[in-house]
Amino acid sequence: MRSIDALGRPLRDLRVSVTDRCNFRCVYCMPRETFGRDFAFVERDELLTFEEIARMCRIAAGEGVEKIRLTGGEPLLRRRLDKLVAMLSPIDGLVDLALTTNGALLTKDVARALRDAGLGRITISADAIDAKTFRAISDTHVPVSRVLEAIEIARETGFSPVKVDAVIMRGMNEPAVVDLARRYRNTGVIVRFIEYMDVGNSNGWRLEDVVTGAQILDMLREHWPVEPATANYTGEVAQRWRYTDGAGEIGVITSVTQPFCGDCTRLRLTASGELYTCLFASQGHDVRGLLRGGADDETIATRLRSIWTARRDRYSELRSAATPGVRKVEMSHIGG
Repeated sequence: MRSIDALGRPLRDLRVSVTDRCNFRCVYCMPRETFGRDFAFVERDELLTFEEIARMCRIAAGEGVEKIRLTGGEPLLRRRLDKLVAMLSPIDGLVDLALTTNGALLTKDVARALRDAGLGRITISADAIDAKTFRAISDTHVPVSRVLEAIEIARETGFSPVKVDAVIMRGMNEPAVVDLARRYRNTGVIVRFIEYMDVGNSNGWRLEDVVTGAQILDMLREHWPVEPATANYTGEVAQRWRYTDGAGEIGVITSVTQPFCGDCTRLRLTASGELYTCLFASQGHDVRGLLRGGADDETIATRLRSIWTARRDRYSELRSAATPGVRKVEMSHIGG
């Protein structure tokens, strides 16, 4: 059984934030001036337990979810995440179990534990190779060399394909487009370039700071010919492009200039137990109360179904110069 929303979009993907905390302060997500010492993160007892997350994921799979991605904050700040992976990997109907991380805590031992527990894929965020640029964007003392090492660890551990996500911001890291592409050509690593988005309320987003997907492709074409590749599945976030010389592929995510709301199949579960039907939503739906209040699986499934079938979100299609002022959930709370 698959739930269908009010615009005819099926429920297929569940993004699960396991923590709203992060060890980076990236300017497009958790800028330090907003997320300082006084910011109120979720208290430990308000976080869903691994057992509660696994139960919610099993129920969601019964409604059509076949892909689960673990996110944050930084998900590897949650201790023994491999235990959660081991609970999720046997879920009936699940065809893809993935993780997005900044890589700072991805050691060989952590990667092997995650792989052995059943994790299928890893995406690592790396917005620049240049050390100065990387620090300016991530606002962390973690060196870029640690993140680049994590990418190699993911490859050596057998995750495939390993993806690298880079948010490109005008005046900040445009050279990273060519730098990252050059580094990972002929390696099997897929770099995905992301248009800077107005997620949350704290990143000071302006349309003029967006480097468009078309401009990113122009940068690449100055060095290597690329051609469009067929999407792997309906609703795939990134547009696929491949090098014509056979050196691999890259992805471009164009939520700003070429919205893909019409094919969006993603539901998001926050670390504190709220369901959000859009990355840019302003209000979530509590399910922690049900999970902790004695509700049976069918009651929770009915609630999930009612949330999804009423869904009409298409923020990116409606985006304008005025919409950044609309109150939205922070990306660190909802996951990427």
